Amino acid sequence: MDTSKLTTEQSSKYNDLEKMDTLELLRNINREDKSVAIAVEKAVPSIHKLVDAIVSKMKEGGRLFYIGAGTSGRLGVLDASECPPTFGVSDDWVIGLIAGGDGALRKAVENAEDDTTLAWNDLQKYAINKQDVLIGIAASGTTPYVLGGVKTAKLNNIITACITCNRNSSLSLEVNHPIELIVGPEFVTGSTRMKAGTAQKLVLNMISTAVMIKLGRVLGNKMVDMQLSNKKLNKRGVKMIMDVLEIDEELARKLLLKHKSVREIINKYKTK
Repeated sequence: MDTSKLTTEQSSKYNDLEKMDTLELLRNINREDKSVAIAVEKAVPSIHKLVDAIVSKMKEGGRLFYIGAGTSGRLGVLDASECPPTFGVSDDWVIGLIAGGDGALRKAVENAEDDTTLAWNDLQKYAINKQDVLIGIAASGTTPYVLGGVKTAKLNNIITACITCNRNSSLSLEVNHPIELIVGPEFVTGSTRMKAGTAQKLVLNMISTAVMIKLGRVLGNKMVDMQLSNKKLNKRGVKMIMDVLEIDEELARKLLLKHKSVREIINKYKTK
């Protein structure tokens, strides 16, 4: 495929960036960023279908996998890593994999994204199966690592999806649930860590948050299953208990110290 024709590779609407003063640079970047939410809004119907498919599989014991390379891979790993502390779920519910392994989170691994068999090998380490859902994340929609992974997953009767920023890409045409976020050319030509990355992050937020809410990991509007792993989160837990039970801070703190779970406290004492 001629990648030069991809929307994400088109020349920036702005030229002579090095001649702009700082304020002009920032305002122009911000102007471009404002278009991202609109692009995401257009994809909501597709995201809806995917979320419902994920929830259905996870209710049956399935898991959610993300695969990607570079920025896309890092965003998938980030979203997956935030589910356990936010929603109190096991770290094998949502799994993010990046081409080149965890070392690629900090430093690019040469040619890892060009290997069409590597993603499936990575997924096999987790015994991925037809109970699971796989989302390939690639701004271009052409990344071999991601394409190879979803193709093989589909052959194994695994529900596949993608998050991409080009229309009718090779990746979109391969999966069951394509999500296309057409954000247009980047401020710095081809730098898809910018608008494309922002759009992908927004959609990942939507998917994982909606899935966890549908799976009962939020009560009212509160993260009652969050891991109380530091002082800030303990304070947040105390505040939740105070608000829901309408009690003072001292009692809320004592209850949290005793039970170690916001959900348990609310369930036990709310009706009393």
